[in-house]
Order: sequence, then structure tokens, then C-alpha cells
Amino acid sequence: MNWEQLLSLKRFGDTNKRIRKEQDETRLGFEVDYDRVIFSSEFRSLQDKTQVIPLSQTDFVHTRLTHSLEVSVVGRSLGRLVGKKLLEKHPHLQNVHGYQANDFGAIVAAAALAHDIGNPPFGHSGEKAIGEFFKTGAGSNYKSQLTLKEYQDLCDFEGNANGFKILTESRAGRSGGLRLSYATLGAFTKYPKESLPKKPTTHIADKKYGFFQSEKDAFVDIASELGLIKRSHKDLSFSRHPLAFLVEAADDICYTIIDFEDGINLGLIQEEFALEYLINLVRDRIKTENYYALTNKEDRVSYLRALAIGTLIDEAVTIFMKHEEAILNGDFDCALLDKSKYDAQIKDIIKISIENIYQSTEVVDKEIAGYGVINTLLTTYTNAINNIYDGTASNYDKLIFKSLPKTINIESSSLYQRLSSVCFYVSLLSDSKAILEYKKIKGFEF
Repeated sequence: MNWEQLLSLKRFGDTNKRIRKEQDETRLGFEVDYDRVIFSSEFRSLQDKTQVIPLSQTDFVHTRLTHSLEVSVVGRSLGRLVGKKLLEKHPHLQNVHGYQANDFGAIVAAAALAHDIGNPPFGHSGEKAIGEFFKTGAGSNYKSQLTLKEYQDLCDFEGNANGFKILTESRAGRSGGLRLSYATLGAFTKYPKESLPKKPTTHIADKKYGFFQSEKDAFVDIASELGLIKRSHKDLSFSRHPLAFLVEAADDICYTIIDFEDGINLGLIQEEFALEYLINLVRDRIKTENYYALTNKEDRVSYLRALAIGTLIDEAVTIFMKHEEAILNGDFDCALLDKSKYDAQIKDIIKISIENIYQSTEVVDKEIAGYGVINTLLTTYTNAINNIYDGTASNYDKLIFKSLPKTINIESSSLYQRLSSVCFYVSLLSDSKAILEYKKIKGFEF
């Protein structure tokens, strides 16, 4: 892979090549990507979607929206720092083509901003709930009518692939989705493969999948423009866009450190115990006089969090540049921070978070409720649209059908498209909206 192709400014529907030197420096194409994501309704709904604590009533716990904004800020720093070093190493990118360090930052920031845009309500348990509806629930009845890959898309419903759908899917009056640059779409796609075969190798790009069968052609077009390396000729699988490693690192840094901070502030993790883990990560940076001058828990945790993020940003940049050639050749097979000298400290923090936060009673209880909500919605909606298509709809089915938005294609002759449309609609619901729809179906709202 080469950086000239990887930094493509092309957008869906372009007929002429976009040249970096011809860009308006006051509003670059990559910065337009950021704007389009942040003004989208799909991004706005993240303000009411779970990050760690579902439906939390406290004002300092992170939602998907605040998490995404923070990941974007970290991603911008990572991109700019790497961009500066890449331009020093490959000066023709600046001298001949006009790329600047901030371009790398803008691409990573936009992709990082959108990285959770496809997540359904109730966090990762929402993904699992949709998948299990088709794997072991009422949706398993559709298996024989779908191809293996179509069925796998539904059984392993993937927020990353759903995000790619949101960013690229055409609908009436909106060709090419948000029409982001191909560079940003490449950096967004951490798992550039289809749903099958599942985890064919231990390579990081094979951990999950990045696009549904419905968006397969769109991704092939993007991969071709960017010059991504094909990893399989039998099934669709490509090497990652190099900047996807920075998007992943930004997310890893934020959920490792900031989820941990939420746990401390919520009292799920003892302060003394937790601070010891953070201090181990920032021992080389901490100024003890500044630290001991802080008089409350939130300020102490905030100070250590800032130092920890800075430490891991510098570490990720160093690892990226050390392995840049392997990354461009598609040979780098793990997350950047897996190579970190702080790997043991990171794993310690994640272990404590899993035990004290992700598996806390508050989280588990609300995930259980989320399963019930999503299962009810999927059962009701899939029955309604398929009964209408088959001509066997009850009056109730017709009422449900009328309640669904007209922007989603639910009358397709393809069963896969109809089921995907239902999943897509449910995935766009905020936590509160999903509960409201559930109550309406159950007759609790009038």
C-alpha cells in the first residue's frame, strides 16, 4: 500500500479526481467528513446510548456520544503526531502532493468520531441480543431462506458493519450516505472483511467483520480506490487501512482509561486501589507536588487520567512508526498497544474494569432488560413486515407497519433486505426510544 492512494479525497459519486493541492485550506475535505458525521441524526442519537452504565442518572458517566467525542480528540492527536513523522520520512507527500500533518489528524478524528455510530441501544449487549434473536430465537426460522453469509450477518450482528452501512448507504435524496472521503471510510473500517469465514486467522483484521453483504460492493470500490491489499481471493478480505490502527488505538486508550475513571467516580472501584494502578502507568510523568495538592477524588483521578492518555498516545505513535513498513505491507497483525511496554498495566486496568464495572449488578440487570426489549421489537417488526409481504397480515401487523419510518426499505422482495431493514431501524433507536417502543407494543403507553 502507498500513502498517495491511502489519502484519497474521493467521495461516492465523484467523476473527477480530487487533488490535495487544490483544496480550500479553510475547510479541507477531510474536515468536511468530521462535520458531516457530527451533524448527522445517527451521531446525535449516541447521546442516549449506553457506553458502560446503561440509562445512568448521574451526570458524569459517559454515553456513546461523549465517548466518541473523546476518542475523536485522542485520534486527532495520534493522527497529527504520526502525520508529522510520516511527512519527515516521506517528504514528497508534502512537497509534491501538498499533504499536511493535520490531514492525518483530520482523517483519524473523523473516523474515530464515527467509530460507534452503528452501535445499537444497550451497548454491546444490544449487538448480542440482535444476533441471538436470529441464532437461537424466533429469527432462526429464516435460516433456510438465506445464504450462509446473509444469515451470519444477522447472527453476528456487528456494530462496525452497521456503522459502515450508515456512512455509505444510499436512500432517496441521499446518495452515498454521508458521502465521506474514501480515506476516512478506510480508516473507519477496522475489520475489512465479510462475516464469513469467522475468525479465519488470529490477525487483528479478522477479529470481527466490517461490512454486511448489502454493502459488499461499496466496500470493494473503496478498497480498490485506496489500494488495500487483498488477503483472500475466495472470500472478501483486505488488509487494514494503516490509519485504522490509530482509530483503534484511540478507542483502546479511551475505554481503558476513561471507563476506569467512571468506575472510580461511581464508587464501583475503590479509589486507593485504583489510583495505584494508574500511577503504575504514569510513574515517569507524574509530578508529586501537583498530585498531592489536589484535595478531592475527582481531581486526582482526572489528573492521572490525563497523564495516562498522554503516555499511551506517545506510545502508540512510537509503535506505529517503528512498524510502518509492516503496516503498509499488511504484515502487522495486532493492535498497536498489544506491542506496548505498558501492556501489563493496561491488562491490569481492564481486568479490574471487567470485574467491577462491566459485570456489576447495575450493568447486568439493565442488560437483561435490554435483551427483553430488543427481542420484543424484533419479533413484532419481523412478523409484521413478512406477513404484509406474504399477504397474511393481521390488522395489528398493519398498524405496526404504519408506525415504522418510510425512509427504510421494508417492502423488498429480498428477505435478507427486509430483515436487515428491521435490524437497521432497531439499531438506530436510542436506549430511551427503544424502551418507549417496547412499552407501546406491550400496551403500557397510551
